[in-house]
Amino acid sequence: MNRIVFLLIFLFATSCNYFEKKKVYPEDLLEEELQTFNWNEVDTYPTFSNCDSMTSKEDNKICFQNTLINGVNEFLAEQNIIVTNDVFDTIRLHIVIDKQGVLEVESMKIHDETVQEIPHIDSLLRQSLKSVPKIFPAIKRGQQVTTTFELPVIVRIN
Repeated sequence: MNRIVFLLIFLFATSCNYFEKKKVYPEDLLEEELQTFNWNEVDTYPTFSNCDSMTSKEDNKICFQNTLINGVNEFLAEQNIIVTNDVFDTIRLHIVIDKQGVLEVESMKIHDETVQEIPHIDSLLRQSLKSVPKIFPAIKRGQQVTTTFELPVIVRIN
């Protein structure tokens, strides 16, 4: 009987590890959160003041893109571009919008034929983006973040 009581006391004494509280370190919580964090998505896309009335995230993105494209198209339409051959090209602008809402062209993909016909097309495109209205940066988890976009610009001159 004494052995049974001793065995039960021994089992209870060694099983107390189940009731210990584990210490949780903030670094571990941060690491776990970062692993589940989707870095490729934002909560709110960059926007212009004319897009404030949009309620859905996708509508806001479309409004932003259309405002940019319309600004570029209007600027290019005002230019007196003269070519010897027809130009039909889709120029891909890689743009960055930083945390302060400053737009910068990171790179451009332009076909050689287009550059041959319109040698200053890159400076025209950069200049057209300077005339866009004030941009409000993208938001991720309540913080303003830098985002990158690819903006296709269709150039068609006959």
